[in-house]
This record gives sequence, C-alpha cells and structure tokens, in this order.
Amino acid sequence: MQLTVSTWNINSVRLRIDQVGRFLRERRPDILCLQETKCPNDKLPLKELQAFGYPFVVHMGQKGYNGVAILSRYPFSETGVMEMCGRQDARHIFVTLSREAKAAAGLTIHNFYVPAGGDIADPDLNEKFRHKLDFMAEMRAWGSRAKPTSGPSILVGDLNVAPLEHDVWSHKQLLDVVSHTPVETQALEELRQEAEWIDAMRHLRPEPEKIYSWWSYRSTDWAQANKGRRLDHIWLSNTMKDSLRSIDITRETRGWERPSDHVPVTAVLEL
Repeated sequence: MQLTVSTWNINSVRLRIDQVGRFLRERRPDILCLQETKCPNDKLPLKELQAFGYPFVVHMGQKGYNGVAILSRYPFSETGVMEMCGRQDARHIFVTLSREAKAAAGLTIHNFYVPAGGDIADPDLNEKFRHKLDFMAEMRAWGSRAKPTSGPSILVGDLNVAPLEHDVWSHKQLLDVVSHTPVETQALEELRQEAEWIDAMRHLRPEPEKIYSWWSYRSTDWAQANKGRRLDHIWLSNTMKDSLRSIDITRETRGWERPSDHVPVTAVLEL
C-alpha cells in the first residue's frame, strides 16, 4: 500500500482552516501533522477537520501558542504526549496506527514543534535559546533511552533548525542567526544520527540542491528574494528507508491568501 504523510506548521489552525481544507483536497495525504495550532483542545475545529475526510484526530494544544495535531484516515491503537523540559507547552504528540491501517499497522508517528529560540544566539543572554538547546538535548536523551527507531517509525515537525549548508539561502550570512548556528545544527544532527533517524528529504534530494520550507513574513517579495530555510522535516527509522518513494514541499501554499510562513512537506512511502 502507499502511505502519504505531510507535516505543516500552520500558524493557527482556526485562522487558516480554509488553507488546511484546500491542501487536504488538493494533495490528499493519508496523514497530516500540524504544528502551531494555537488553540486549546476544546477550541480545535474538530468537526471541520473531520469533514475534510480525516475522522481520526488527536490534538495537544494551549491558548494562543504552540499546539500539535495529527489528522489521519486510519485509526490509532495508541496516542500520547511527552512534556519536554518539564513544561506543559504542547510541543509533542504521537500516534501508533492500528491494524485497520493494513500494511502501515504498528507504525508510530511522532510530531514535534521545537522552540524557535528567539533572536539572540546566546543561551546566557537569551532564555528562549537556552530552552531550545535544552529541548534538543532532551530529544537526544529520549532517542537514546526509548530507542524510537527500533521499530517502524516516523518523526516529523517544525524542528526550527536548518541543519545543512544548502538548507538556507546563505550559509555564511546565517551562521550567527538562530536556526542555523553551529551549536543548533550540531545538536540536531547528533540527536538524529545517534537515534539512527534517516533525513528523508536529503536521502532522496541530497546537497547541493537548495531546499526551503519557510520564508519570513518580513520579506515583502518572498518568492523573488527566495531567502528561505528548511526548518520542517520528515525523518524515518532505518527500517522505513527503502519504502520512501518521494518527498517534496508544496511551495505554492506560501503564496495563498493569509498564508503560514511555513509550507507543507510530504513524503510518499510504499509499504
């Protein structure tokens, strides 16, 4: 069977419910993972999301900030969340697909929203940056302890780090900018490699191809300037690597009315 998994930082699911519906109608992934839903659980537009053809929805949210959700055509046998860094700030949720998912049964999907880290790349001067580094350190410890890649698993999300030279529009100019500093890129790559996750995008589309999934709202002509960063990721357990058929970004969503500054990333797997 073919399984299509998408991840998208939607930057308010209520504000952009029409964009979510349009993407789901046009691309029709089996599973959509959202970040920055920006609403508590009781305010999630559940009926609207289910009406798009996704009856199975889990969400961990809070008022005005963060929030992660997973929409699926297939039911779950297990769901859960991790409270990273001792905070109840809605930055992780996971599901395991049930036997009704056929060849995808038993697949676990982790959806993360890593802290952005603020503007100053110094943990002593910027608590937000310290939190980001602590969050990734906790992800690394989780990978070592829980061994999430020991079975079929996918990790997706807005990881808020562009780890490689060609994941940003200018490697040299962004070395001191949060999301591409050496301390962040090293931390993300170490936690990925130690847990044996496969970076799906770079597995099929290696450097030096430039790939971005985020363009700042500050850029009035984002498409022409094209000063992007690859902040949104899909990682696979090694057992899933050979099933990967394609991965791409839906760049055009950045040009939709009232867009998110992130665009969806979608992987297609043959199971």
